[in-house]
Amino acid sequence: MHLVVKTFGRAVLSQLHLRMLLLTVLPFVLSLLLWGLALWLGLQPMMDWLGAYFADSSWYQAIRSALDWMGLSSLRSFLVPLMAMWLLLPLMILTALLFVGGVAMPAIARHVSTRWYPGLDRRHGGSVIGSLAVSLGSFVVFACLWLLTLPLNAVPPLALLVQPLLWGWLTYRVMAYDALADHASGEERRILMRQHRWPLLAIGIAVGAMGAAPTMLWLGGALFLVLLPLMAGVAIWVYVLVFVFSGLWFQHYLLAALEQLRRDTMQPDTTLPAAT
Repeated sequence: MHLVVKTFGRAVLSQLHLRMLLLTVLPFVLSLLLWGLALWLGLQPMMDWLGAYFADSSWYQAIRSALDWMGLSSLRSFLVPLMAMWLLLPLMILTALLFVGGVAMPAIARHVSTRWYPGLDRRHGGSVIGSLAVSLGSFVVFACLWLLTLPLNAVPPLALLVQPLLWGWLTYRVMAYDALADHASGEERRILMRQHRWPLLAIGIAVGAMGAAPTMLWLGGALFLVLLPLMAGVAIWVYVLVFVFSGLWFQHYLLAALEQLRRDTMQPDTTLPAAT
């Protein structure tokens, strides 16, 4: 775990670099334009469709009755907007992830390798198609688990546990591939992913805890619906910032691990057979 802590410090230093801070701007602007237009054109039709779809649902009626019983009838009108926002959240995560992966990760790899690992050879074991396949495949699994665990968000202790785990797995899967795409061969990537599985998952869970922060914004979104565009913008920016930082941390960790792997591979075997 020493390498995890060491590379965390390096990632923090790299994140504070002006170039890395500016790197969050373009993915954020692209995501904001996309979702600003989507919310402007589709939010109300989506809520109307959800309202009509759940109107005759027994569990939806049970929730409304429970709110009436608790004296919270005023919250009934916020149920559909809250559902809409929780359904939109995974899609916002996907767009932020794809924009960071496509725009930021190549620049992150160049920045980290040039400043910290200038002598590390590039063996180009990854590809754009491979990165896209890993990102989309991981997101499909993530989205399914996200929907299945949505009821757990009603229990605060479980929400604080489930969200970082989901984020941790997603960032671990996606960022590790992108971090090694240029420098490692396919075989080296498989070795590192096997040898460093648990430290990488620990890094993923750590940044997953950071990524769970904007998720909590949606809990108040239903109560302050008028602030939805602002809250969506803040959430998207935090997602982008977390993805860029996680990219830096994974990049530092995996390039250091790759450097050590090659150094160990090049060392001659000093165990000689006994003389006869």
